[in-house]
Amino acid sequence: MARPLVPDDLWAAIAPLLPPEPPKPKGGRPRLPDRAALTGILFVLKSGLPWEMLPAEMR
Repeated sequence: MARPLVPDDLWAAIAPLLPPEPPKPKGGRPRLPDRAALTGILFVLKSGLPWEMLPAEMR
């Protein structure tokens, strides 16, 4: 099995630094979980793949 791009110990250090999700009084689509967004960003940076070609399961 492949190592996760954001292991639990790294996430434990990063998560407290992130701001809380702001309220959405007008609705809108739900925000992705912060950890999933960070994983997608790291995947793109590490692989050199254009953001548009990011696999759907990582969005």
